Amino acid sequence: MATVQKNEFAFENVPSVKAKTLRINLNPDIYGTFAEIGAGQETARHFFRAGGASGTIAKAMSAYDKAFSDAIYGIEEDNRYVTQSRLKKMLSHEMRLMEERIPREEHPDRLFFSYANTVATIDFTKRYKGHGWLGIRFQLDPKQKEFDEIILHVRFRQNEARLQQETLGIIGVNLIYGAFFKYDKPRKLLKYLYDHIDKDTLEIDMINFSGPNFADVDNRLMSLQLIKNGMTDAVMFGSDGNNLLPAAVLYKKNIMALRGSFRPVTKVNMDMFQKSYDIFIREQTVKEENTIVIFEITLSNLKASGEIDEQDFMDRAELLCSLGHMVMISNFKEYFKLVEYFNNYTKERMGLTMGVSNLIDVFDEKYYRHLSGGILEAFGKLFFKNLIVYLYPMRDPETGRILTSNNIKVHPRMKELYKFFKYNGKVMDIIDYDPEVLDIYSRDVLKKITNHKEGWEEMLPDGVATMIKENHLFLPKKNQPAQEVE
Repeated sequence: MATVQKNEFAFENVPSVKAKTLRINLNPDIYGTFAEIGAGQETARHFFRAGGASGTIAKAMSAYDKAFSDAIYGIEEDNRYVTQSRLKKMLSHEMRLMEERIPREEHPDRLFFSYANTVATIDFTKRYKGHGWLGIRFQLDPKQKEFDEIILHVRFRQNEARLQQETLGIIGVNLIYGAFFKYDKPRKLLKYLYDHIDKDTLEIDMINFSGPNFADVDNRLMSLQLIKNGMTDAVMFGSDGNNLLPAAVLYKKNIMALRGSFRPVTKVNMDMFQKSYDIFIREQTVKEENTIVIFEITLSNLKASGEIDEQDFMDRAELLCSLGHMVMISNFKEYFKLVEYFNNYTKERMGLTMGVSNLIDVFDEKYYRHLSGGILEAFGKLFFKNLIVYLYPMRDPETGRILTSNNIKVHPRMKELYKFFKYNGKVMDIIDYDPEVLDIYSRDVLKKITNHKEGWEEMLPDGVATMIKENHLFLPKKNQPAQEVE
């Protein structure tokens, strides 16, 4: 006999905002301070309204005036207030005061925390929608000397300051609740940050976990979760393994980007980077000291059997970072979306380095059928103003002929469009390439690695082969045979 429950979806009970604040307020051990700059005292307000806050809130404050804020937390080198540096100073200052003023002898079981945010909401012109930093420094054991810490950066998508304030208050509650009750499940903690918040209203584009209880948390994997969960479009991290805020890294910079699977990174990838970089920095409007290079991997290239292989992602990231490069992970399938994203943060000269086969795909209109303006809309965004494509040649496997921008074959309908961009200097050939690495392909290297064949080591940059061997990278998982790589 059929039952109602048989075909029902499994629903997870989500505690209300009041239930979360009340659970914290009624816990006799949790005790801390709130310091909120900008967007009002929205997080603290939820705790006050829930009741029982006197046993939880030591202090709630807002050093709103810049001069007063500087007097408490010090002056920032860049004279900005909505920064990670400012947030960290707030957390440190408030936690230090609490430790100084609340004797441990009298309160041996108390779990201290310091919550802070520094936020700029939407301006009157509604040009800048607003963003902010929020974080919590806390302990889960009263004897814990080193505090745990969770810091994140948010971008608002709402068009009204009041709505942004309310959203900030809710995510603040979710963060504090998650820190104390979901700390052992960081991936779920990440999802729970959006409890009672629509993803269309708020973007989380960076998060970092630190402290003894997060020693096993890889912040780069947490970055990947942000994209998987639809919380942001792109994340970045440096060679040190720490997450970077894209807006801060890209702001008013000359950007040169290389897209690829980098599975693994090869000598041809490095030759593409070096040769195009040498051309890029010689551009009249490009200053080398203001230039950053980004190795970008799209989320679609991280998939294996329909699922994201996180270990595979880590392998590629480790290799690129070992070479000292910055890595971006994005959900942009098309190049024009990547360029559009960069344009949000800089109007300076940009360069895209790609191979011949990638350029041919760019001029394939089937990738743009979902756009109302079709390929013309995409190209309007891709080749807007300050972008140049640096084209790395390819040897035709059938004829042995070297293919460049002058002899590649695009679809007949796209021929004249291609000529337009080619003759207007939007496509530039890399002519001083290394012919000895021209025939190296990542897929061939990967096939040799997975099938335990020899001769792939010399195809990779110095040190990369050693890392692959020592860490057994790109090998099939246990009980899984080696797969053919197309």
